[in-house]
Amino acid sequence: MDRLVNTVRPYAWGSPTAIPELLGVAPTGEPQAEMWMGAHPGAPSRTERGPLNEVVDADPVRELGKPAVDKFGPRLPFLLKVLAAGAPLSLQVHPDLDQARAGFAAEEAAGIPVDAPHRTYKDANHKPELICALTPFEGLCGFRAPAAAADLIAELGVDSLKPYVDLLHAHPEEAALREVLTALLTADREEMAHTVAEAAAAAERLGGDHAPFANLAHHFPGDPGVIAAMLLNHVRLQPGEALYLGAGVPHAYFDGMGVEIMANSDNVLRCGLTPKHVDVAELLRVVRFESNDPAVLRPEASPIGEEVYDAPIDEFRLSRFVRAEGAAPTDVTAPTPQILLSVAGRPKAGEVTLAPGESVFVPAGEKTEMSGAGTVFRATVVA
Repeated sequence: MDRLVNTVRPYAWGSPTAIPELLGVAPTGEPQAEMWMGAHPGAPSRTERGPLNEVVDADPVRELGKPAVDKFGPRLPFLLKVLAAGAPLSLQVHPDLDQARAGFAAEEAAGIPVDAPHRTYKDANHKPELICALTPFEGLCGFRAPAAAADLIAELGVDSLKPYVDLLHAHPEEAALREVLTALLTADREEMAHTVAEAAAAAERLGGDHAPFANLAHHFPGDPGVIAAMLLNHVRLQPGEALYLGAGVPHAYFDGMGVEIMANSDNVLRCGLTPKHVDVAELLRVVRFESNDPAVLRPEASPIGEEVYDAPIDEFRLSRFVRAEGAAPTDVTAPTPQILLSVAGRPKAGEVTLAPGESVFVPAGEKTEMSGAGTVFRATVVA
């Protein structure tokens, strides 16, 4: 197996302290948002054999196993992260596989550099994802029922928002959500800034269910995404609880640290709460305008003590082991590639001791036992 040296991405919304505390190192004073573990070319983990993407490229069948290569192709299908939000992330959505392939091909044909600020598709893959809370975790996930969103917005008492309330009450669900989001993202920015300021003051005054949106307006004054966020379900996770986010589901994270796993992609379409590029036309093509009740996932225990987070996707499978002192070793040998991440204690993968925040890549089929006390997340695939 390969001990991984991982890149921490310093996005502006990151907590300056959470990831350093996990790793047991001094904060740098800068935000530290995501620690990437995997073979994505944007920030591949490093091993003694070289960058993990190059290790996989050199012999995909040996590293990934034939079943995974046959099913997903010659690359590691997932990307594992530790995410630490100290401020709200952008309101965003991810494409499905067909949308990602078409969008990437179109931007490649147009000659748009992959690092251009107006580039939407960084790769040709979809990005379903699952986030499991390590600390109390807060965010948004999926659309509220239009009537519930209308009531929340109406309670602000802002006259300029009344047309949106009327739309949400008057139309079938899909049309209502589409029309209101479109109107918010295409409205005159100066007029919308006044509306958001008035709405933020009302939300601050009302508190309760409105308090999260007052906080958003504090971080993003005048951003129409503040009102768009009120169309979504507000969710709080306790440690060990998780959310699965499929293609087309709008979401945002506000605060907290979690283990996140996704298909091996960096494709994000933003809806608001960001100074970055918002491609409204493409966004409206990708978003699924349907309300849902976000299902909080709790792990299901297996006979070997593995707690599995069930998700309707094969590119990744996330589970965890919470090991007590003196517990018998557990055989975690698998015919598929694995990344093992410690978040507590000092468990061992084979002969490798893993302090919190440390991880290893285990090639397919490599004999591996887990021993010692601690909590370990296991990322692999269903092949």
